[in-house]
Amino acid sequence: MNPDLLASSLLAAVTAAVERRDGAVAASLSVGDIALERPRNRDHGDWATSVALKLAKRIGLAPRALAEELAAAFGTIEGVASVEVAGPGFLNIRLEAGAAGALAAAIVAAGDAYGGNDALAGQSINLEFVSANPTGPLHIGHTRWAALGDSLARVLQAAGARVTSEFYINDAGAQMETFGESVLAAALGEPAPENAYPGQYIADLGARALEARPDLADLPREEAVVVARELAYGWQLGEIRESLERFNVHFDVWFSERTLHEAGEGGRTAIEDAVDRLRAQGHVFDDGDAVWVRTTDFGDDKDRVIRRGNGVHTYFGADAAYYLSKKDRGFARTIYLLGADHHGYVHRLKALAGAAGDDPENDIEVLIGQLVSINGARLSKRAGNIIELDDLRDWLGTDALRYSLARYPADSPLTLDPELLQKRTNDNPVFYVQYAHARTHQVARNAAAAGVDGSLFAAELLTDETESILLGALAEFPRIVAQAASLREPHRVARYLEELAAAFHRWYDVCRVTPVGDDPVEPVHHARRVLADATGQVLRNGLGLLGVSAPERM
Repeated sequence: MNPDLLASSLLAAVTAAVERRDGAVAASLSVGDIALERPRNRDHGDWATSVALKLAKRIGLAPRALAEELAAAFGTIEGVASVEVAGPGFLNIRLEAGAAGALAAAIVAAGDAYGGNDALAGQSINLEFVSANPTGPLHIGHTRWAALGDSLARVLQAAGARVTSEFYINDAGAQMETFGESVLAAALGEPAPENAYPGQYIADLGARALEARPDLADLPREEAVVVARELAYGWQLGEIRESLERFNVHFDVWFSERTLHEAGEGGRTAIEDAVDRLRAQGHVFDDGDAVWVRTTDFGDDKDRVIRRGNGVHTYFGADAAYYLSKKDRGFARTIYLLGADHHGYVHRLKALAGAAGDDPENDIEVLIGQLVSINGARLSKRAGNIIELDDLRDWLGTDALRYSLARYPADSPLTLDPELLQKRTNDNPVFYVQYAHARTHQVARNAAAAGVDGSLFAAELLTDETESILLGALAEFPRIVAQAASLREPHRVARYLEELAAAFHRWYDVCRVTPVGDDPVEPVHHARRVLADATGQVLRNGLGLLGVSAPERM
């Protein structure tokens, strides 16, 4: 019996008991009211629920009295071995061995789909992350946002949401002009301009630009800057795409900021349209020659200029047009994952959502990631002043980096130990989990060689205490995925996998899947083969949510 089926059965029993006293309360009940949890002490049973404590006051009954009534009803559910009332009204439920063990076969049958749920079904989410300037290589900060953002996208999808992962290309503004000037100077062998981008990669881009356009020196200066900028921009953006793909990070949409500044039908830009739309909502006002958005109405610390007196729109104008474009594309909810230096954007973006007529508390989320450092990491030979994603990946490997970066909350500063991440020992969390998965395949290979057949499955034979603990851990996976999605915390999946791996290793040390020597294969061996396969499936599914591989041999 899986947790969802048990919760549904319990809900039916609770609804029947409550309906006799208050039909309105009974009609309002849902599976969420059951609130199944795993007891910390497994001597208390397989599952626990506080539903009696939650409902007793609403129907005018003492919690323990309701709990005793529910205990009798729960005890009649098929697969439930016993129900005990504890404390002021908690209910501890123990399943029959067969009902508990059947989960292993159900996981194997579900395969890659196990762990998926409908917690966020019907939600359409735009998730923006990384969004680096296309003026240089991706650095260590981008590496963390890439790992976290992609893992979050996977978790949200597993919880039933429709997710579009989006990279906002900051390809407009002064930084692009500086980039063009830097590349042109390198191409022509000129001194670097003030505030030029540093690093060997600029020299390399300059050489490529000169090779592609040998006439650069003959062009008017403004035209030469544009040519150099556009060539280098295309190459650098391509490198960013390739770096992310090698890091196992995929974006559905690459959104160019330039499109917001380009005139469309009627000769108007998206930014100009955004100003008019916000004005129609009643939150735009004129003060002097400038145009403002009254963002203080929605908690911002000050009102924001959206168009200066000289007619030039501010960055806030592009932010507004970009947000509205997401709304126009049908996203009910937008999530921004921004770097540690973007705290000021939180109130600004939420106020912008409010000014657009949306709910700032529900329709937009701004997650701020903290800084990350890696002991002993060297500055890029090409860029000189940063630690590059590609260098980190080549040094530590995609799996170690992605797992380690997704293992901690986004809002916690992080320092990684490269020596630990390169160890093939149980001290290395990613190795520990991957090794557990590889061991499940080793078990399967040995079992097949010994004639252990998982199709001869008898769930009631999985009675060892370590098997009960392992089954309990496997049952938790869908809840962990749903929780990680709703809280936007993919690190919960990583921590869960480590607990599951520990439960599997303890079970492996106690319970044999193959007979000793020439001993005959017994029915319990077949059952344990399925339990090992189920564990491998859940480890594989969980690692997949983190963008980490699940090797079959190590």
